[in-house]
Amino acid sequence: MPSSVPWRERLSAGTEAVQDEVIRWYQRTREGKAYVPNMVWGTLQTEAYAAVVLEQVVAFHGIPNDVSAGVAKRMQRQRVLHDGDHHYHVILGEQALYTNIGGPEVRRGQIARLLHDIDLPSLTLGIVPVAARLALFPVAAFGIYGEGDTVNVELVSSELDITDEGEVALHHKAFDLLSAGASYGQPARGLLRKAQSFWADASPQ
Repeated sequence: MPSSVPWRERLSAGTEAVQDEVIRWYQRTREGKAYVPNMVWGTLQTEAYAAVVLEQVVAFHGIPNDVSAGVAKRMQRQRVLHDGDHHYHVILGEQALYTNIGGPEVRRGQIARLLHDIDLPSLTLGIVPVAARLALFPVAAFGIYGEGDTVNVELVSSELDITDEGEVALHHKAFDLLSAGASYGQPARGLLRKAQSFWADASPQ
């Protein structure tokens, strides 16, 4: 049975404690998966991008403002991409490269970060082109952690952890179908460079 905890309860002390919990998830996950169709996966975010996201979380839920501490913890969790003991297969939607979080300057830095990290041996990064023909309609973002036996889904009002074997298996199946429609390697770099050019020409609003 999925377990759900309201964000207002989980974030009652601010964003830092939740980031600590995520770090623990990542440390015990050797082979992780994440599908994020419309924004950049948290462990690939720059400090500037993460700050905007967490500022929005604080404002939306009306929780204590500890954005600086939360961002520092989010940067800390990125160590799993550099310690040689973990591997993550991440699928972003092409829309994630264009969703305007933070404005052109933040977006330019974020795309540059993705172009750098795509070569990390700990990362397999796929991008689903906006016009890709998919074997499965786009679904809500989700991550698969632990021993591949826990699915995490972030909803507007709460966070959902799924451990039922059958439901977890469906998420693995969905991930594989979405992966089949994603671009990797040079085609993925091409999509990133296209977005880089877009944001290079964009003016602040």
